[in-house]
Amino acid sequence: MSDAVPARDARERWRGLFRRGADASGGVPDAGEADPTLGIRLRRFAGPAAYLEQLSSLRIAHLTDQHVGRVTSVRVQRAAVALTNQQRPDLVVLTGDFVCHSQLYLDQLEEVVRGFEAPVIAVLGNHDHWSGADAVRRALERGGVAVLCNASTVITLGHERLQVVGLDDAYTGHASREKAVKGMRRDLPTLGLSHIAEEADGLWRHGIPLVLSGHTHAGQVTVARLHELSIGKIAGHRYIHGLYGTRQRGEPGQGAVYVGAGIGAAVMPLRLGERGQREVAIFELGSEPGSFDEHHAEQAPHRGRKPSPELLASRAARVAKNRERRARAHRHGEGSAGGEP
Repeated sequence: MSDAVPARDARERWRGLFRRGADASGGVPDAGEADPTLGIRLRRFAGPAAYLEQLSSLRIAHLTDQHVGRVTSVRVQRAAVALTNQQRPDLVVLTGDFVCHSQLYLDQLEEVVRGFEAPVIAVLGNHDHWSGADAVRRALERGGVAVLCNASTVITLGHERLQVVGLDDAYTGHASREKAVKGMRRDLPTLGLSHIAEEADGLWRHGIPLVLSGHTHAGQVTVARLHELSIGKIAGHRYIHGLYGTRQRGEPGQGAVYVGAGIGAAVMPLRLGERGQREVAIFELGSEPGSFDEHHAEQAPHRGRKPSPELLASRAARVAKNRERRARAHRHGEGSAGGEP
């Protein structure tokens, strides 16, 4: 008997697999109908040892890559906010890509981020710049979010003070580490935010022991290590998903970076494999690494490679092209859709 699968059966198996991973309306797992979290994973980690002498206890919730729009249902976005609020964090941090390819859902974005019960600090991502960074930032600020663009701020949370350094998006060439760390205080515990995780290497050299980031969506499909092929070898990222570096005290210039799996998607909502599922990550700053069970330990980085000057120029040109397209549409009264279709 042949082991070949008839084409029709193969299609049905694939459709069933797709339905289990995500539905066509917005990526909600079928099992989520009875699950208020809609299958969003909750992952918990201790902060670096460097915080032990600076903080007694701060709970930070990290979400990234919401991509509010038609690809990811608002039901998923609200479930992520509700799951975050249930953890009672002292601070919520968001690391970019709030939209997909346009400004059509900025009102929905504002409504989503307003739902967080804790203070919220954010940085922008490449999709935000492609779609119009100023408009995205205004929507976030209307929703009560403080947006850091190559800047730092000090926030008081209860009786604790935390310094947060936020880079603008490095993918589109808007990050400036020099501006971000200018005026940074050395006597306060400091957390770094960057949409692109590779920027952590430079932030560690300024004494920032933990950087939270996004962009990769963990590859979304992590079965058979496909995410390592697509995000690591093909896209050239050193950091794909999860915790990298070290949280222990060591040589100056060392630290840890966490790459979140994200909440939304920009193209296809399919997510397969445990590591590729949507997530909310909780960091207990002031807790010693190893003091409780964590989702996984620190990992070694992948080889990665730096983007070429030509690629960087191409990314910058896309931002400029989309900006001109929006300006032209505005002049002709065509609304504010921006970015690629």
